[in-house]
Amino acid sequence: MTVAVIGSGMAGILAAIELKKAGFDVVVFEKASTLGGTWRDNTYPGLSCDVPAHSYTFSFARNPDWSMHYAPGPEIREYFQRVADEFGVTECIRFNREVTSLEWMNTHWHLSTSSGYHGDFPYVFAATGVLHHPNIPDMPGIEDFEGAVFHSARWDHNIPLDGKNVAVIGTGSTAIQITSALVDRVDEFALFQRSAQWVLPAPNPEFSEEERSAFRGDPTAHEEFVRELAITMFQRTSSAVTEPDSVEYQKVAALCRRNLNSVVDEELRKQLTPDHQPMCKRLIASADFYDKIQRPNARLVTSPIDTFTATGIRTADGIEHEFDVVVLATGFRSDQFIRPTRVIGVNGTDLDDIWSPSPIAYLSVMVPGFPNLFMLNGPNGPIGNFSLIEIAERQMSYCMQLISEIERSDSQAVVPTSEATNAFESERRDAAQHTIWMSGCNSWYLDATGVPASWTFSYDRFVEEMSAPKLDAFTMS
Repeated sequence: MTVAVIGSGMAGILAAIELKKAGFDVVVFEKASTLGGTWRDNTYPGLSCDVPAHSYTFSFARNPDWSMHYAPGPEIREYFQRVADEFGVTECIRFNREVTSLEWMNTHWHLSTSSGYHGDFPYVFAATGVLHHPNIPDMPGIEDFEGAVFHSARWDHNIPLDGKNVAVIGTGSTAIQITSALVDRVDEFALFQRSAQWVLPAPNPEFSEEERSAFRGDPTAHEEFVRELAITMFQRTSSAVTEPDSVEYQKVAALCRRNLNSVVDEELRKQLTPDHQPMCKRLIASADFYDKIQRPNARLVTSPIDTFTATGIRTADGIEHEFDVVVLATGFRSDQFIRPTRVIGVNGTDLDDIWSPSPIAYLSVMVPGFPNLFMLNGPNGPIGNFSLIEIAERQMSYCMQLISEIERSDSQAVVPTSEATNAFESERRDAAQHTIWMSGCNSWYLDATGVPASWTFSYDRFVEEMSAPKLDAFTMS
């Protein structure tokens, strides 16, 4: 039996490995020419993971040789390539095959790709990721700009930067990483800020050869090190966002405020002070952003953009800013998931209709009316400063238990009930009202209805839910 996996990023590699372990043949459909997902698409200067490297590995393929606490992007991309090769995933990938449609045909999914391929599969795993559709804002006059302009996830490495005047639009994690990497390279640097962000101080020390050797020589000690990181990241971070009155939250908030106070210039510090509580938006982790933005050749622009001109950007205060290069660090359309693939479920139900105005899923892994379609890091799952690998592994285990139940019961399909999904969604939205995400900020966490599109319970609750499916929430056929 052959199973289809869509996407060859972290989650797609994981799905293929676990399916192969279970005895399935696997075909991975990848729209690009290489694997790696977000670590393939993003190659901007300063790229690193803001999750500690030793937590950002598969549990079955620990890497003792990370060079830094927060690993640089190319190193992560190499890790995923190495794992895919080692576990026989690379040979299963069909590159340059974008899945254009999925249609449920009573017992199986009919899958079509941009290359003209058509195939039938009993199970499909959507491992398409969350942040893979760049958000390109409508900016007046951008077509008139005679310099170079590109999105951070489509970095043009043919464009020289050294000694140039460079602008970055945005203040999310990507923009802050680019700022840290470029200020000392360019002649003049400008960061265009629509809203200030809280920045958590995050030193990024290198691991010595002695430390790496110790990890290699004692896998048990290495695993304990990873476990301690997970406790800090998952349990404590989860408590902070879901319980704003908790000690954990107060500690994080205090660190952010103390870090902001390191900005010497009073006016600049005022401009960099957010109008929301720490963690209302995704926390930015940086060791040196405040230092870099205070450099003589760096400036923060807070006046709104009026229009692009031939030579740069004119802001609402009438000032003309001249640039050679403009980088759009404007984030992603985080509500797309498997889309733009057209997905047609039972009785011709279109997934686009179900996901209007915002995506829903039972426990983030399945949608009523779409049997045998499993999602990793799908709608309303844990997001933020967590390891998506840890999350995907737990989701994969849950989905494989459902498949085992299909095989055991001599059924052909499994699908969550609308009742179970609606009950979960109602509880999730009620819980959202008590999180820090609802404390008054405009965040990409929020869906079209203004509710966090995330797991709004504790991380322990997520672990418990993923431990075993509650079969009364599903229909077997």
